[in-house]
Order: sequence, then C-alpha cells, then structure tokens
Amino acid sequence: MTDQLEHILSQLVQPDNAIIQQATAQLKQAFKDPAVIPALCGVMTTSQDAQIRQFAAVMVRMRVLKRWRKLAPDIKENLKALVLQALQQETEHKVRHSLSQLASVLVKHETPDHWPALLNFLNQSTKSANPQERQIGLLVLSKVMDSNPEPFKPHYKQLLKLFGTTLEDHGNTNAMFYSIQTLSAMAAFLGAEELNLTRTLIPKLMVAIKHLIQANQVQASEAMEVFDELMENEMPIIVPHVSEVVQFCLEIAANTTLEDSVRVKALSCLSFLIRLKGKAILKQKLLPPILQVLFPVMSAAPPHGEEDPEDLDPEPDEIEDELEAHTPKHYAAQVIDMLALHLPAEKLFNQLTPMTEAALCSENPYHRKAGLMCLAVLAEGCADHIRQKHLPAMLQVMCRSLGDDSQVVRNAALFALGQFSEHLQPDISKYSDELMPLLLNYLSGIDGRKGGHVTKAYYALENFVENLGDKIEPYLPTLMERMLTSLTCAESIRIKELSVSAIGAIANAAKGALLPYFQPVIDNLKGYLVNTCEEVRSLQIQSLETLGVLARTIGKDVFCPLAVECVQLGLNLSNTVDDPDLRRCTYGLFASLSTVSPASLAPHLPTITTLMMMSLKSTEGVTAHLSEESQPFLLLDDDDDDEDGSIEEEEEEETDTAGFSVENAYIDEKEDACDALGEIAFHSGSGFLPYIESCFQEVYKMHDFPHENVRKAAYDAMGQFCRTLHKVWKENPTELNREALHRLLSMVFPAYLKAVKEERDRQVVMSVLETMNEMLKDCGAEAIRTPGRLDQICKAIRDILQKKAACQDGEDYGEDEQQAEFDSMLQEYAGEGIPLLALAAGPQEFAPYFAGFLPLLLAKAKSSCTVADRSFSIGTIAETLQALGGVAMGTGGVAETAAVVSRFASKLLPVLMGGVRDEDDEVRGNSVFAVGALVEASGEALTLDYPALLGVFSSLVSRETNKRVLDNVCAALSRMTVCNLPCVPVEQVFPVLLRHLPLKEDLEENTTVYNCLAFMYSKKQPLVIQHLRQVLNIFSEVLGTEQIKTDTQNTLLMVLQDIAQRYPQELQSIVMSLPADRAATLTAALSGDL
Repeated sequence: MTDQLEHILSQLVQPDNAIIQQATAQLKQAFKDPAVIPALCGVMTTSQDAQIRQFAAVMVRMRVLKRWRKLAPDIKENLKALVLQALQQETEHKVRHSLSQLASVLVKHETPDHWPALLNFLNQSTKSANPQERQIGLLVLSKVMDSNPEPFKPHYKQLLKLFGTTLEDHGNTNAMFYSIQTLSAMAAFLGAEELNLTRTLIPKLMVAIKHLIQANQVQASEAMEVFDELMENEMPIIVPHVSEVVQFCLEIAANTTLEDSVRVKALSCLSFLIRLKGKAILKQKLLPPILQVLFPVMSAAPPHGEEDPEDLDPEPDEIEDELEAHTPKHYAAQVIDMLALHLPAEKLFNQLTPMTEAALCSENPYHRKAGLMCLAVLAEGCADHIRQKHLPAMLQVMCRSLGDDSQVVRNAALFALGQFSEHLQPDISKYSDELMPLLLNYLSGIDGRKGGHVTKAYYALENFVENLGDKIEPYLPTLMERMLTSLTCAESIRIKELSVSAIGAIANAAKGALLPYFQPVIDNLKGYLVNTCEEVRSLQIQSLETLGVLARTIGKDVFCPLAVECVQLGLNLSNTVDDPDLRRCTYGLFASLSTVSPASLAPHLPTITTLMMMSLKSTEGVTAHLSEESQPFLLLDDDDDDEDGSIEEEEEEETDTAGFSVENAYIDEKEDACDALGEIAFHSGSGFLPYIESCFQEVYKMHDFPHENVRKAAYDAMGQFCRTLHKVWKENPTELNREALHRLLSMVFPAYLKAVKEERDRQVVMSVLETMNEMLKDCGAEAIRTPGRLDQICKAIRDILQKKAACQDGEDYGEDEQQAEFDSMLQEYAGEGIPLLALAAGPQEFAPYFAGFLPLLLAKAKSSCTVADRSFSIGTIAETLQALGGVAMGTGGVAETAAVVSRFASKLLPVLMGGVRDEDDEVRGNSVFAVGALVEASGEALTLDYPALLGVFSSLVSRETNKRVLDNVCAALSRMTVCNLPCVPVEQVFPVLLRHLPLKEDLEENTTVYNCLAFMYSKKQPLVIQHLRQVLNIFSEVLGTEQIKTDTQNTLLMVLQDIAQRYPQELQSIVMSLPADRAATLTAALSGDL
C-alpha cells in the first residue's frame, strides 16, 4: 500500500486538474483502509522525493488530528517512535517542519510524561554541539509548546536556562527564532518562580531580534510578538527593562531602511507598553525620546509620485479608521493617541507643544500635516485639557489650514476638525458662527469632485453639526437645500451616500425643526431602500441608518404613521439581501422604532429576535487560517469521515488551523444585534417576555467575545434585560415576575463584577460601570437585595478608586500624581455608583461603606490634586449626601439619616468649606452644593455652624461671577432655610435669594429653590408679601416653561392662587405694571389656562 500511496501523492503535484481530481478520489478511497496511517508513515520515511515525504507527514497529521482515539495502541506507539526517528534522519527543512507539526498534534494527546522519548530527544538535540541538531530540536520544541504548553511547566526553569544560551547563538538565526517562539507560547503559563529567570532574558531577546532583523525581517516581526505576550501575561518581567524595550522599539521604528512591517511591529509594541505602563514612561523620562522619534516618522513624505492612503478616496466607513493603515506613519500617530489616553495631559503637552508648533509653521506640507494629525489624535485623550487651555488657538490653526495651498494639509485639517467635533462637545459648538460658514464654503467648492477630501469634508461637517442643537437653525435652510440637491442631482453614489449620512447628523441637532424637509427626505430614502441593485448597497445601508435617526428625532406624532411600513421594509431587506452591514442597520432601525412605536414591532418580534439571535450565533465572517502545508489538502477534509459518520465529539472540534480572524462587518453586526435586542426589550416591556430568556442566553455568551466592542454591547444589553424585567415587575408586581428579575440579576452582577476586576480594556470596564449604574438607578433596592451584593459592588468601586483593577496601571508615584484623563474618567464612572448605592441601601446599611469611601474621596479633594480630581471627589460626596437626604425625605427617616450623616460632618465640613474658596468654578459650585446637601442631610447637627456658613456664602455672593455657582448658592441657602428656619436671618437672606432668581444654569436646583419659596410663604408670609413684586416677576418668568418640573409648577400655582385670594389688590396692581407677556403668563396661570 505504501507504493500505491506514494504514487497517488505524486499525482497531486501534477499541473493537471484532471489528474489531481483523480488522485484525490483515489486517496479518499485509500483513507477507508485502517492500514492507511502505517502506510503513509512508510512514505513519510522512505520516499526519495522530499515533497512526497512532506505531503505524507501532513496527511498523517490530518488523520491523527481527527482519529487519535480510534487508533490501535500499537499504531500510536509506533507513530511516536517513527516521528522522532524521521526527525533525526530527515535532511530537508520543509519536511522537518511538517514532522514537527505532526509531533505537536501527538503532544495534544500524549503529554510529555507519557512520551519520555520526546523529552529525551528534546533534551539531547537542543543541547547538541551540532548547530543543525540544535535547530531541529528547537523547531520541535517550539511546535509542541505552541500546541500544548501547560504540561511542560515542570520543565520551564530548565527551558529558560536553555534560552539563555540559544538566544546568544547569533550565527543560528533559526535557533534564536524558535527559542523566541517557544518563550511566547510559555508566557501565559509563567509563574512567580520563573519571573527572575525570564527577566534575565529580556536584554538577550532584544539582541537576538536585532540579529534576526539582519537575516529575516518577517521572522523578526513575528518574534517581536514575544513582548506583547510577556506584557499581556506577566508585566513584572518587562517592568525592570521598560527603558531598554522603549529604546529598542524606537531604534527599529526610526530605521527607514527596514520594511514597514518590522517598523510597524515596533511601534505597535511601544503602543501596547504605553497602554499598560504609562506611568513608567513618565517616571523614566522616556517621553522626550519617544516624541523625537515619532515626529520624523509622522512627517515623512510618501514615495515620489505616491500619496498617503488617507489622501486617496476612502470608503465611507473607513474615515474613522484612518489611523488603522499599516504604515509607520499611522502607527506613529497611534502611539501619540495612546500617550494622550494614558498620560497626564499637562505633562504630555509640555513636551509635545513645541514640536507641534514647529511642524505647523514648517514650509514642508507633510510637516504641517503631521502637526494637524497630532492635534487630531489628542482630542479624545486630552479633551478636558484642550477645553480649558487650548481650544480657541487650536481651532484657529485648523481654520487657517482649511485654506492651505496643499491638499494634504487641508485633508488633515478636516480630519482634525472632525475629531475635535466628536470629542470636544459641547464646547466646540460655541464656535458655530466661525466654523459653519467655513465648512459650508469648503463644501461648495468641492461638489462633484472625487478625492479623500470630499469624504473628510462631510465627516467634519457631520461631527460638527450633530451636537449643535438649536444653533443649527440659522444654517438649516442652506444645509438642507445642499443635501436635497445632492440627493436628486448628484451622479455620484458616494456623494448621495455622504449627503444621506449628513442628513442624519443634521436631524440629531435640528430634531423637530427638520419637519419642513421631512417629506422629501423620506421620499428619497424610500427610493433607495426599494432599489435592489448591488451598486447602491452602500447607499441603502446609509439610508437605513438615517431612517433610524429620523425615527428618534423628528417626533413620535410625525414618525408613528410610518412605523409599520418601516418595519416591513426592514424585514424585506433582511430576507432578500445577505449583507452583514445591511442587517446591522436593519437592527438599528428596529431599535429606533421601538422607542416611538413598540406596537409596530410586536407582531414581528418572533422573526426579529430570531434574526438577531442568528447573527449572534453565526460564525459567518470567521476565517480559519490553515497552516500553509495543509492548504493543498482542503478537498480531502470535506467528506473523509468514517462511513458511519461518527467521530468522537471532543475530537470533532480539533482543527488544523494556525489561527482565526473575523471580518469587521460581522463584528459590527453582533455588536448592533446586542444593542438592538436590549433596547427593543426595554421599550417593548411585557411584550418581550416570551423572548427574553432565549435572547438573554445568546447575549450572555457574547460577554467574553474576543472583540471589545461586542463585549461592551453584550454587557449593556444584559443590563437592559434586567431593567426590562424590573419595569415589568413594577407594572405587575407578582412573585413570578420578581423571581424572573432576580434570576437575571444573579447572573448579570457576577459577570459585571468579574469584568471590573479582570477585564484589561479600560473602555469595556467604563461601559460595565455605566450600565451597572443604570441598573442601580432603575432597580434600586432590588439590585442589592441578595446578601453580600452591596459589599461586592462597594469592593469593586474601591478597587477602581485604589487603582487595583486589571485595566489600571497599578503603579502609584504619590497621591498627588496627575492622572491621564481616561484614568480619571474610569474613577468617575465608579464614583457615580456610590450615591446610587446610598439611595438603594439607605443610611444605616450604607453608613459603614460610606465611611470606607470617604478617605479615598477626601484624598482627591486636596488643593494639590488636579481640578478633575477635586471636582470628582467633592461632587461624589455631594451626590451621596443628597441621596441619603433623599432617602430620608422619601421614607420619613429624617432623624435616622441625620444621626448617620452627622457622624461624618466634622470631617466633611472643613474640606467642603475649603472647596467653596477654590479657584475653579466647577469645584466651587460642587462644594457649595455639597455644603447644602450636608446641611439638609444632617438635620440640626450643624446649627452652630450656620453663622460661619452664612458668612462664607455672603462673601461668595458679593464677588462671584459664575452663574452656576450663584445658582448653587441659592440652592444651599434654600436648604438651610427649610432645614432650620430659626437659625437663618431671613430678613437679610430672602432678598439676596430673590435677587438671583430665576436660576440661570443649574436648573435642576429649581425644585429646591421654589419649594423653599413656598415654604417661606407658609412660614413668613408678611416677608414674602413685602417682596411680592419680585416674587411675581420671578413666577412670570418660569411658569409655563421647561425650566421647572410639573410638581414645582403646581407648587408655585398653589402659592399664586393663595396670594390671589388673600392679597387680590396688591396682586392686580403688580400684574398690571408688568410687561405684557409676563402679565399674560400670570393671568393664564390664575385662570387655569397655563
């Protein structure tokens, strides 16, 4: 049979498809013979043709991979011995490689303890004086370790000592490469006992990779992944060598003679190191050398006659992925992006600003472009710093650059403006009068042209207009005329697509003001959505997205009549078009429709939920990358199972793959399916109950999906399902509904808490914390009813505040050390949970946890801390005190709350009074708010402090110019008055309060202030009547407006009605003296027509 198989294998390499197909059929027939594996082994060891020997080794591996359990014991033992024998006698490298792959499959089943001959082979060959034998031994070692590294753990120390030698074998580059590959496979399983040994290898690794670069840049690039593996799994190994690793990466990145792939890998490694150890970069003063290398890389011109990829015409969905191109220039920008996300903004700007300014003033357009790209990537990570110190100047640079002679500079300016518009809201909207005419003028000059600048111009416009709110109205006619003209007249599908997308952004800002243009927009969108031509698919997809935006923004009354038609349109498209982008946009449309007309979805929920669950289950778009030598035998892998079709279950899962990849479109589809299911469930309420369990199960499986966006969406949807069941239980409070809620909570909270502790991606953790806060807000006490859950959530929050979570850089160089803005943001998300827990738990149960949080919060309130930290800490304390006071008001437990809060008053009051004098407006406002909340929650405990508090507030009012802070002072005075009227000199305080009403910015405090006014009327009526003109003037400004809530309006109306009964003449006289519009408001209020 051996000769027969050798002949068949020889036919497979013939350049004749007919011969290959005939040989394939013969081979499949031969595979049915139980003796096929021994026969193939014979070919593998005796054939004179190296290619046939290799093919035979691959065939044996593919058979063993699926049928190990079915092989007879003697065949297994013979095979193990034969592989080692063949490795020792084989002279061809490609055959050795296939034999080592076969050995790696055997190791999956026969661990080293059950294959001592393998250990002996590895021990002897890797230490051989013969370079060729060492190379073979290390090749086999790298493959078997990659296949099954954990069983070799008892030998790790021995292997690490071996690598200390092999990494210095600079003349044997393959031996070095295989050693590095083996170390990469070991990284995830290294323990504390191996740390010191591994640390000693880091310098040798860098030298070895430098030698690899000279010999084989592809191998060198792959070898550099060892640093990613070590950083991901055992960062302490790298920490002592951070400076050397950074210098190593910079040296490679700066070398323009090397291939892009190696330079990109070095920059990627540097980016990963910054993400994990940003503080070490600062501590070891590595920021200046990093920037000195990055700027020349970013400023480099493309080869003569070529353009950078981003200056070509990209696909519409590529604009935000502009920094994803695999070039050193783009990866250098990514490194700066990572620095912005993980370093304190002030320290980054001190080093970066001189370089950026010099680049922007350069005569070289690619230098100017680099300066603008640098501004663009700073927008997300340094948003607060830019808002506070640089926004006007940076916008001026971008506006000037829009008129630059060079198109590449104009492109970069548009991209930077789009990034600023995305990350610096609402502050950038204040510049609409300057920016909108510029953008409109720019668009008018490029209509109908092709090029990357067209897409970027629309990108900048979209991001800017989306958050303008009513500031868009002066520009709405011009914008919509331009967009509608493009839809009807433009020949380019791209221009139409960009215009449809821009209409969605305009709708987000304009909302109901878009109504005059609604019908022509809808008519155009419908036309695109019923067109079945493949050429307009991208336009269809964008039309679905914009239709969903219109459903959310134009108003229920306007869109509801279209809801049923839109549902059917979405279902028809899902049934007729197989496209992941189209499906995800359909899901988004369904989610939008659930917010305005859940009834339109109800009859179709079985179909809709089935479609979305199919998207979650689907492996479509997942590509298995076969090892190169297996690819020619794909035809044999389809139907070569046993005739009875039976293969043992655990073996069926084994594949001969080198890895997997997933297309972005299918990742986005899963993300949007999760988001849509959660939103539809919440808005459908009890109508979703028949589907919630099956949907939850599929979404839950996604919470450990490899891609972070899918994990975020899954966590969010899980929270939405819990909120849905809570809403259903509140509407129908049966024990069955409550049990269903707690069943979900018992699965969701452990998943959330595990993510907060172990998840490495900071933005996923922020998303989990945000969703958990929404659940606490909605579900309240039910969320923490399970014993121990309050303690677990508080511990998770403490860990974030103490930087103990896996997503945080745990190093701390002093309590006053500045943080990156995203690190502060993470702590803010965690801190937002504290008042929500206080509200859910109540004062007595929460008191010990509040006592635990206070030292952590007060440490961030010191004057030496950053503005962000001071604002966060005092704001969190204030919200918690208000929550505890809110519990007291709601339950009648005022005395209980006062007893608890008064324990903390002596610690809190001095800190809060210091904050009232802070130079920052936000800190000052939060501190004033916190003082009022403390007074309210403490009852009479602070009576003796009233004179001092009133003195501070009096001084503050006399000099304060910030409107929000003045609003907070009014609210604090109101709380003091209501809580302890005898201690407040109302004759002096009340006129001051009236002088600053109505509130200007912090309208949330209107309830507090006007409740106080009603309280004063009930307790000190003569004083209120003495100032009746001012009081009525204030009433006339706020009644019938959105400034006050319904309850507050009703309170004021009751006061007004009482005044009309008791003081009709005074009231009439004052009303007649008021301006006509205000008098009309009061008259309407008195007649019940408001």
